[in-house]
Amino acid sequence: MRLPTDNYRLGADLPGLLKALAQLLPRIATQVNNVSEGRIVGSHNAVTQPPAQGLYQAGDYIRNGAPQVLGSPGSQYVVKGWICIADGEPGTWVQDRGATGT
Repeated sequence: MRLPTDNYRLGADLPGLLKALAQLLPRIATQVNNVSEGRIVGSHNAVTQPPAQGLYQAGDYIRNGAPQVLGSPGSQYVVKGWICIADGEPGTWVQDRGATGT
């Protein structure tokens, strides 16, 4: 969940504002809880491949939303995500791998 940045949704009057906050705050709490527990549903940048478009900077990180064990026995790994190593559109991305130990 992304926080709304357009204030017109929050209502111009106090009752409208209270109603909007009552709807928004439980969603924020759920999002914060999911992020703090490390759940993938808490992350909005979880995808199945590195970006092919958009402006990114070195150090940006994209989580893998569909990790799986890859490689051959003895050198198996999981792609945890991708890290941008050079600014650009879409930037230069490399895999962030984690060894499985098998």
